[in-house]
Amino acid sequence: MEKVTIIIPTYNEKNNIRPLLERIKEVEKKVGAKYELSVLFVDDNSPDGTAHEIKKLKHDFEFDTQILERAGKLGLGTAYIDGFKKAMAAGALYLIQMDADLSHDPLVVGQMLENLEIHDFVIGSRYIKGGQLPKWTLLRKLVSWGGNFYARLILGFNIRDYTGGFNAYSKKVLESINLDEIKGNGYAFQIELKYKAKKKGFSFVEIPIHFHDRTQGKSKFSKNIFVEAFLNTLKLKFS
Repeated sequence: MEKVTIIIPTYNEKNNIRPLLERIKEVEKKVGAKYELSVLFVDDNSPDGTAHEIKKLKHDFEFDTQILERAGKLGLGTAYIDGFKKAMAAGALYLIQMDADLSHDPLVVGQMLENLEIHDFVIGSRYIKGGQLPKWTLLRKLVSWGGNFYARLILGFNIRDYTGGFNAYSKKVLESINLDEIKGNGYAFQIELKYKAKKKGFSFVEIPIHFHDRTQGKSKFSKNIFVEAFLNTLKLKFS
């Protein structure tokens, strides 16, 4: 049975852990006959007790739930890299990226896995037909759309949702990329990983997702994340 690990970085997401695991439970019911599903949380020493909540709940579900605890807030990109390494060392063939804030619907994981049987990586896309954004302000929508247009313009590949964080990769893609050389965090990390995967010739497909506003906790979006993505995309172009 092929191993699938859903990697979920967390920072102050205590109230989202139970509802998120409950939704993943529904996924496991659908794909459990074919895939061995596990969840790996990567927590950056959340002050709100997220790690304690994960440990308390990890035995309440039939699928394997693990936590990788880090010393402090080290960034989204390094959280995924550490998570990828741990999951692949444990035998994961497919690796799913997902936010902890319930903005990503875990039920899409089944569709991602179906597509990974044909393609090397799968992008959960807000910017293809059928994809939807939440009720953001016009400014937030323009920033998101503009960032993806900019990445597409500079880097050249026709990826509609470069910055999105709901994606799936086969192990061979991640093994082919020197993860330690990835410089981006936040949106910049998502852009860089997709770009490097496509540059190596791996096939991909975008599937539509409905992106939901978080109901608990605080958004991690900031001006610094946007600026980093802008500058790192230029560096990728000329590297």
